Amino acid sequence: TSSHTRVGILSNPSSKIKEDNTAIARGILAAFLTQNNSNLRSFLSKLSKEETAKSIAAGTKIVKFLIPGMDGDTFEKKYNTLGLDLIKTHQMFCQEVLKLLPGQMAVVSNGR
Repeated sequence: TSSHTRVGILSNPSSKIKEDNTAIARGILAAFLTQNNSNLRSFLSKLSKEETAKSIAAGTKIVKFLIPGMDGDTFEKKYNTLGLDLIKTHQMFCQEVLKLLPGQMAVVSNGR
């Protein structure tokens, strides 16, 4: 959130939700829950890069991508305890309420 924009993210995966294929989604959620805006923005930019996704898929731990200034201990604790139920809830909301197909992306806007 800022005086100009507010951002939220919902996960709508197209495949079965498992620990090994939700690392980035869980990292995003953990960062939203534990970091301040400036660190969050930088971390999300880093996570959105294709080479980061490939590296995480190959087994690199997400904590290797933390940026200076992030509260790494708080992030790691939240990341490690964040269950898959939250992502499943996001998926259900996207498909049942927003009527999105699995994996389909959308932008929801509510301006003033």
